[in-house]
Amino acid sequence: MKTAYKVIPVIAAVMSAGCADMSPTQQRALSGAGMGAAGGAVIGAIAGNAGMGAGIGAGVGLLGGLLADRAQKSRERSYEAGFQAGAASAGPRP
Repeated sequence: MKTAYKVIPVIAAVMSAGCADMSPTQQRALSGAGMGAAGGAVIGAIAGNAGMGAGIGAGVGLLGGLLADRAQKSRERSYEAGFQAGAASAGPRP
């Protein structure tokens, strides 16, 4: 059991290093799925079926990650539109 406490952080570090070349959308989707699977596994273990809980949690987490990505992109578009509108109304700089 003590070995598992040493191996888990190493596995997590290796897995997160593989995310370096992913798009922000892919990173958010994967994060949501991972967190959902972990939470679902815990809830499923309490309920008696960790595998089914992890599967359901991963699906819900994936959906949540994609929705978070959509909201973030909407905020970025709104910010950019506001910035450009402000720049246009300020007129030319001396």
